[in-house]
Amino acid sequence: MKLEAIINQPVIETERFDLRPLRRSDMGLIEHYAGDERVARMTTSIPYPLPPGTIDAFVTRAMADDRDEDVWAMDAIKDGGPELIGLISLTRLDRNQSEVGYWVAPVYWNTGIASLAVETLVLANPLENSSMFASVFQDNPASARVLTHCGFQYLGDAEIYSVARDANVPTWTYTKKL
Repeated sequence: MKLEAIINQPVIETERFDLRPLRRSDMGLIEHYAGDERVARMTTSIPYPLPPGTIDAFVTRAMADDRDEDVWAMDAIKDGGPELIGLISLTRLDRNQSEVGYWVAPVYWNTGIASLAVETLVLANPLENSSMFASVFQDNPASARVLTHCGFQYLGDAEIYSVARDANVPTWTYTKKL
Protein backbone atom coordinates (compact mmCIF):
# COMPACT_ATOMS: atom_id res chain seq x y z
CA MET A 1 0.00 0.00 0.00
CA LYS A 2 1.41 3.39 -1.04
CA LEU A 3 0.49 6.24 1.28
CA GLU A 4 0.15 9.76 -0.09
CA ALA A 5 2.55 12.41 1.11
CA ILE A 6 1.17 15.15 3.31
CA ILE A 7 1.75 18.43 1.51
CA ASN A 8 2.75 21.48 3.52
CA GLN A 9 -0.16 23.49 2.20
CA PRO A 10 -3.30 24.61 4.06
CA VAL A 11 -6.87 23.49 3.50
CA ILE A 12 -8.99 26.62 2.98
CA GLU A 13 -12.72 26.29 3.63
CA THR A 14 -15.70 28.01 2.01
CA GLU A 15 -19.40 27.35 2.57
CA ARG A 16 -19.73 25.54 -0.78
CA PHE A 17 -16.40 23.74 -1.13
CA ASP A 18 -12.93 23.38 0.30
CA LEU A 19 -9.64 24.29 -1.35
CA ARG A 20 -7.36 21.40 -0.48
CA PRO A 21 -3.96 20.16 -1.65
CA LEU A 22 -3.98 17.76 -4.58
CA ARG A 23 -3.89 14.01 -4.05
CA ARG A 24 -2.92 11.30 -6.50
CA SER A 25 -6.55 10.14 -6.43
CA ASP A 26 -7.52 13.43 -8.14
CA MET A 27 -5.79 12.44 -11.38
CA GLY A 28 -8.88 10.87 -12.99
CA LEU A 29 -11.10 13.93 -12.55
CA ILE A 30 -8.30 16.34 -13.48
CA GLU A 31 -7.68 14.36 -16.66
CA HIS A 32 -11.41 14.26 -17.42
CA TYR A 33 -11.89 18.01 -17.07
CA ALA A 34 -8.49 19.23 -18.33
CA GLY A 35 -8.90 16.94 -21.33
CA ASP A 36 -11.93 19.00 -22.39
CA GLU A 37 -10.88 21.32 -25.20
CA ARG A 38 -12.97 24.17 -23.73
CA VAL A 39 -10.87 24.05 -20.55
CA ALA A 40 -7.48 23.50 -22.22
CA ARG A 41 -7.94 26.40 -24.68
CA MET A 42 -8.44 28.89 -21.84
CA THR A 43 -5.13 27.95 -20.16
CA THR A 44 -1.53 28.55 -21.08
CA SER A 45 -0.18 25.14 -20.13
CA ILE A 46 -2.74 22.39 -20.71
CA PRO A 47 -2.16 20.67 -24.07
CA TYR A 48 -5.04 19.45 -26.20
CA PRO A 49 -5.36 16.60 -26.69
CA LEU A 50 -3.70 15.54 -23.45
CA PRO A 51 -0.65 13.33 -24.07
CA PRO A 52 -0.35 10.24 -21.85
CA GLY A 53 1.33 10.98 -18.54
CA THR A 54 0.61 14.74 -18.55
CA ILE A 55 -1.65 14.74 -15.49
CA ASP A 56 0.53 12.27 -13.58
CA ALA A 57 3.54 14.59 -14.10
CA PHE A 58 1.45 17.65 -13.11
CA VAL A 59 0.22 16.06 -9.86
CA THR A 60 3.73 14.82 -9.05
CA ARG A 61 5.09 18.38 -9.46
CA ALA A 62 2.21 19.81 -7.38
CA MET A 63 3.01 17.40 -4.54
CA ALA A 64 6.80 17.94 -4.58
CA ASP A 65 8.52 19.57 -1.61
CA ASP A 66 10.49 21.90 -3.90
CA ARG A 67 7.52 23.07 -6.00
CA ASP A 68 7.19 26.70 -7.12
CA GLU A 69 3.41 26.45 -7.49
CA ASP A 70 0.86 25.50 -4.83
CA VAL A 71 -2.22 23.88 -6.37
CA TRP A 72 -5.55 23.37 -4.63
CA ALA A 73 -8.45 21.18 -5.68
CA MET A 74 -11.88 22.77 -5.42
CA ASP A 75 -13.47 19.89 -3.46
CA ALA A 76 -17.29 20.06 -3.34
CA ILE A 77 -18.00 16.96 -1.24
CA LYS A 78 -19.31 19.07 1.67
CA ASP A 79 -22.03 20.41 -0.68
CA GLY A 80 -22.90 17.00 -2.15
CA GLY A 81 -20.70 17.47 -5.20
CA PRO A 82 -17.64 15.67 -6.52
CA GLU A 83 -14.16 15.67 -4.99
CA LEU A 84 -12.88 17.98 -7.71
CA ILE A 85 -14.72 20.66 -9.67
CA GLY A 86 -11.70 22.74 -10.63
CA LEU A 87 -8.20 23.80 -9.67
CA ILE A 88 -6.69 27.02 -8.39
CA SER A 89 -3.02 27.77 -7.90
CA LEU A 90 -0.47 30.30 -6.76
CA THR A 91 2.85 30.40 -8.59
CA ARG A 92 5.61 32.05 -6.60
CA LEU A 93 7.18 35.12 -8.17
CA ASP A 94 9.95 37.36 -6.90
CA ARG A 95 9.42 40.35 -4.58
CA ASN A 96 6.81 38.57 -2.40
CA GLN A 97 4.32 38.21 -5.24
CA SER A 98 2.47 35.32 -6.83
CA GLU A 99 0.35 34.62 -9.89
CA VAL A 100 -3.14 33.18 -9.53
CA GLY A 101 -4.29 30.59 -12.04
CA TYR A 102 -7.56 28.66 -12.08
CA TRP A 103 -9.99 26.64 -14.13
CA VAL A 104 -13.41 25.24 -13.35
CA ALA A 105 -15.09 22.21 -14.92
CA PRO A 106 -17.49 23.39 -17.67
CA VAL A 107 -20.54 21.97 -15.89
CA TYR A 108 -19.83 24.49 -13.09
CA TRP A 109 -19.30 27.53 -15.31
CA ASN A 110 -21.45 30.56 -14.42
CA THR A 111 -22.20 29.27 -10.92
CA GLY A 112 -19.92 31.61 -8.96
CA ILE A 113 -17.42 28.83 -8.16
CA ALA A 114 -14.44 30.59 -9.76
CA SER A 115 -15.20 33.90 -8.05
CA LEU A 116 -15.59 32.24 -4.67
CA ALA A 117 -12.35 30.26 -5.12
CA VAL A 118 -10.32 33.33 -6.14
CA GLU A 119 -11.86 35.51 -3.42
CA THR A 120 -11.21 32.85 -0.76
CA LEU A 121 -7.61 32.28 -1.84
CA VAL A 122 -6.90 36.02 -1.91
CA LEU A 123 -8.38 36.53 1.56
CA ALA A 124 -6.48 33.55 2.99
CA ASN A 125 -3.25 34.74 1.30
CA PRO A 126 -1.47 31.49 2.27
CA LEU A 127 1.90 32.62 0.85
CA GLU A 128 1.64 35.96 2.68
CA ASN A 129 2.15 37.86 -0.56
CA SER A 130 2.16 41.64 -0.87
CA SER A 131 0.42 41.37 -4.26
CA MET A 132 -1.02 38.86 -6.69
CA PHE A 133 -1.23 38.90 -10.46
CA ALA A 134 -3.43 37.07 -12.94
CA SER A 135 -3.80 37.03 -16.72
CA VAL A 136 -6.76 35.93 -18.80
CA PHE A 137 -7.17 35.49 -22.51
CA GLN A 138 -9.09 38.36 -24.06
CA ASP A 139 -11.58 35.90 -25.56
CA ASN A 140 -12.50 34.80 -22.01
CA PRO A 141 -14.34 37.81 -20.57
CA ALA A 142 -16.00 35.63 -17.89
CA SER A 143 -12.60 35.04 -16.31
CA ALA A 144 -11.85 38.76 -16.46
CA ARG A 145 -15.12 39.41 -14.59
CA VAL A 146 -14.04 36.92 -11.90
CA LEU A 147 -10.87 38.93 -11.31
CA THR A 148 -12.51 42.36 -11.26
CA HIS A 149 -15.26 41.00 -8.97
CA CYS A 150 -12.49 39.91 -6.58
CA GLY A 151 -10.89 43.36 -6.55
CA PHE A 152 -8.13 42.87 -9.12
CA GLN A 153 -7.22 46.00 -11.08
CA TYR A 154 -6.50 46.01 -14.81
CA LEU A 155 -2.78 46.44 -15.47
CA GLY A 156 -2.43 46.10 -19.23
CA ASP A 157 -2.49 43.99 -22.37
CA ALA A 158 0.08 41.34 -23.25
CA GLU A 159 0.39 38.06 -25.12
CA ILE A 160 1.00 34.60 -23.69
CA TYR A 161 1.62 31.34 -25.52
CA SER A 162 -1.17 28.75 -25.22
CA VAL A 163 -0.05 25.14 -25.64
CA ALA A 164 -3.58 23.97 -26.59
CA ARG A 165 -3.89 26.67 -29.26
CA ASP A 166 -0.24 26.44 -30.35
CA ALA A 167 -0.25 30.23 -30.65
CA ASN A 168 0.38 33.48 -28.81
CA VAL A 169 -2.93 34.75 -27.48
CA PRO A 170 -3.77 38.34 -26.41
CA THR A 171 -4.29 38.68 -22.66
CA TRP A 172 -5.46 41.14 -20.07
CA THR A 173 -3.26 41.29 -16.96
CA TYR A 174 -4.56 42.19 -13.50
CA THR A 175 -3.02 42.87 -10.10
CA LYS A 176 -4.25 43.03 -6.53
CA LYS A 177 -2.31 44.64 -3.69
CA LEU A 178 -2.72 42.80 -0.41
